[in-house]
Amino acid sequence: MATKGIKNFVFVLGGARSGKSSFALKLASSCGCEGTRAYIATAEALDSEMVERIEEHRKTRGKEWITIEEPLQVEKRITGGRGFSVILIDCLTLWLMNLVGGGRSDGEILKETEELASACKDCGAFVIAVSNEVGLGLVPENPMGRRFRDLAGRANQLFADKADEVYLVTSGIPLKIK
Repeated sequence: MATKGIKNFVFVLGGARSGKSSFALKLASSCGCEGTRAYIATAEALDSEMVERIEEHRKTRGKEWITIEEPLQVEKRITGGRGFSVILIDCLTLWLMNLVGGGRSDGEILKETEELASACKDCGAFVIAVSNEVGLGLVPENPMGRRFRDLAGRANQLFADKADEVYLVTSGIPLKIK
């Protein structure tokens, strides 16, 4: 298990299909942590295309991971995840979408985000959280799109602040930014 006070919380950002999940898996493999690995998947298989994506991710990560499907209460899984040496959360953007879709207010979402980021920092395992960088594109044309983009940007800032290391992945190439 990672040692408290040692760099043990890594935040990985990137665009859609940028290679961020693959990079996160490589980080997890090279961390030197022995023991049980948990993969917290926030996606929900609501249509056949998402079923295929989820299955593709499952094949990519291999059998050494225990998959925990948790679309909403990720913080409880982190705080209850004692005994895991590595925890990979993929992805925060889908988690935020689930919270927005569940009718939570911006204040509630940001409070939950702060609690999750703190849990990642303090849980004692080597934690890698993956998120989409959504602020590099066009301003969405509708209020819901703008709300989500703004929430994701604020959530990413909260995670980057708490993380020991932050990487931006583009075209499969990671760039350490913190």
